[in-house]
Amino acid sequence: MQFLDISKLWDFSFFFNKAEVFDLMSGLLTTLSIALLGIFLGILVGILLAIGKLVGNKFIRGIVTIYINFVRGTPLLLQLYMMYYVPAFIVNELTGTGLNWSSYVISVIAIGLNSAAYVAEIFRAGITSVDKGQFEAASSLGFDYKASLRLIILPQAIKNIMPALGNEFIALTKETAIVSVIGAKDLMFFSKQAANITYNPFPPLFMAGILYFLVVYCLTKLVGLMEAKFAND
Repeated sequence: MQFLDISKLWDFSFFFNKAEVFDLMSGLLTTLSIALLGIFLGILVGILLAIGKLVGNKFIRGIVTIYINFVRGTPLLLQLYMMYYVPAFIVNELTGTGLNWSSYVISVIAIGLNSAAYVAEIFRAGITSVDKGQFEAASSLGFDYKASLRLIILPQAIKNIMPALGNEFIALTKETAIVSVIGAKDLMFFSKQAANITYNPFPPLFMAGILYFLVVYCLTKLVGLMEAKFAND
């Protein structure tokens, strides 16, 4: 009768290999950069979507609503695959040549456009939470609606939604784990690579989990400090 050798589960000898440790740290930096660039793109696009939903005409509001509902109602993995395959297919059909975007660029764009749908709702809620009297006060000072929104309402809304944006960044950092499926060399990519090399998946995946936890824990603490600061202001 063959017994299970559980000692292999705790064989972390791979972690003493400098090349593999370097790969894991490189993957972690890639994960963080994808999350940072993704939330930056998400904020830029999300602000435009929120404004379009609030002050755009009926056609613009309809397009924005469809986009937000589609993104929020479908898996991020599906959106990542669509961003990976559809543009390449269109370019190939139009020009007969392939699309040379890297997996990293595609990951940032897909993550950013996904985040934009959630950020848009965060900004919309933040804008509508500002007292309507602020618009009236701005109007009495001679500001039109767009100027009031840009100079008076948005700064107040941003202050109110900073904790929510922080939580979105935390969620985004964890969600980047799926970009390895298109070959982006993030933390999960290198942990799976180490698992394939050692034929022992648990130690590298366990270490990846620890690194994700440490990053998310630190970010959660920062968001908590941010919430406390804004609560005291």
